[in-house]
Amino acid sequence: MAHLVEQMAYVGQTPWHGLGNQLSPNQPIEVWQQQAGMNWDIKEAPVQFMDAVDDTQSRLITFPQSKVLYRSDNRTPLSVVSQRYQVVQPREILEFYRDLTEISGFQLETAGVLKGGKKVWALARTGHSATIQGNDVTNAYVLLATACDGTLATTAQFTAVRVVCNNTLAVAIDDSRGAVKVPHSTAFDAQAVKRQLGISVSNWDTFMYRMKVLSQRKVKHVEAEAFIRHLFSEPRQSASIQPNESAMAKVLELYNGRGRGAELGTSSGTALGLLNAITEFVDHERRARNTDYRLDSAWFGQGAALKQKALDRTLLMLA
Repeated sequence: MAHLVEQMAYVGQTPWHGLGNQLSPNQPIEVWQQQAGMNWDIKEAPVQFMDAVDDTQSRLITFPQSKVLYRSDNRTPLSVVSQRYQVVQPREILEFYRDLTEISGFQLETAGVLKGGKKVWALARTGHSATIQGNDVTNAYVLLATACDGTLATTAQFTAVRVVCNNTLAVAIDDSRGAVKVPHSTAFDAQAVKRQLGISVSNWDTFMYRMKVLSQRKVKHVEAEAFIRHLFSEPRQSASIQPNESAMAKVLELYNGRGRGAELGTSSGTALGLLNAITEFVDHERRARNTDYRLDSAWFGQGAALKQKALDRTLLMLA
């Protein structure tokens, strides 16, 4: 089966998704660009089509409202977009981190290409971390990603990674979601995004405070079962359509002690434990065609949406 991941690179321990070329720490952006498979450009060309004049003749016609995006290295087409579409190059994703790594103490940990070049990302550790209790440590990262297939605006997103289990969770605070999103109808200004994202640094402390409060919110077994069933049931779902029983059973199993770090006081029998069980299920246990699809879903797709839904609902338990 063809992989979604075109190429990627990482430093340190093998990432939770288990993919990529390992690099030694503090490599320059140029090395990352090569090893992460991001050393090519997105090119543009007019959309054209053949019109049959008669049985013996045809003519080439240009459609001026759209353009096709393609890779400079292998000429693979990526998508058809409007003329207003503003391209963000793969190298721009890495360049975003140059001053952050050289001056501000950030460290790139993983970067790569998905869907043959339609989606690119890089993830860097910020140096911020927080301990909720004992050995339960969470580190702060900044994820920058873009896509040229219409599935994602260029997005700079604070992301929390729980060390004991490598669970990933977007740092979402109220309506801001801890993210800065630049639609492709406007030009990507890296410095402007960093200035906007800088305002959100305080969100990290707020986010971790809420995680600590969740770790203190005790949950009875019957409440946990109801929470999980409600999470996997769509509000407008027909009564004839049953929620995914195997998925719910797996989450409950992770919550009840089988999950990584589930035995810690912060998770055992708490609302944070419920959230951790959902994030572990999405990142490590949820059925997927392969690890590549799981990564794409956990960061950008249905898995990310499920984690966000779980976060929102656990925070409601504090009301």
